[in-house]
Amino acid sequence: MAKIGIFFGTDTGNTRKIAKQIQRKYGDELMSKPLNVNRTEVDDFMSYDYLILGTPTLGDGLLPGLSADAENESWEEFLPKLEDQSFDGKTIAIYGLGDQVTYPLEFINAVYFLHEFFDERGATLTGYWPTDGYGFEDSLAVDGDHFLGLALDLDNESMLTDERLTGWLDSIASTFGMPMSADLTNA
Repeated sequence: MAKIGIFFGTDTGNTRKIAKQIQRKYGDELMSKPLNVNRTEVDDFMSYDYLILGTPTLGDGLLPGLSADAENESWEEFLPKLEDQSFDGKTIAIYGLGDQVTYPLEFINAVYFLHEFFDERGATLTGYWPTDGYGFEDSLAVDGDHFLGLALDLDNESMLTDERLTGWLDSIASTFGMPMSADLTNA
């Protein structure tokens, strides 16, 4: 079994594309096949000690789910299934997609909601990312001068996605037992 689980919620498919990019960089031995949380069983999710979680922010700063007008169930419906689980001993890194031009006051807010949920249940959270170079006005997902996870804006800064993703993966590599990106043959 792969060492690291990759799970995502999505509406348009972009969060899934990023999950697949992450998996391709490291391969099947280290990373699981990325799974949409609307197709995930709790036991499968809980079987990993290392998790990379992805989410878009929908509408006015919401987690994806039916009440946010997502086409399918997503994080909003999956998180209640995990409420009674302990995440002690599990390490989690989060990446989020948002639009800092159209939604400058809610940029990647969904990262905050995932972070808080897993923090309250004892997870070790890693993968904070600097806010330098972004043009948003406000975000719940900011702590000091860092986001609570990787922030990606595919709508306005897609040309920075690969660089940011590689830098973020390098920043979590030692925590997750992954090789640094420069050492990868699958990139």
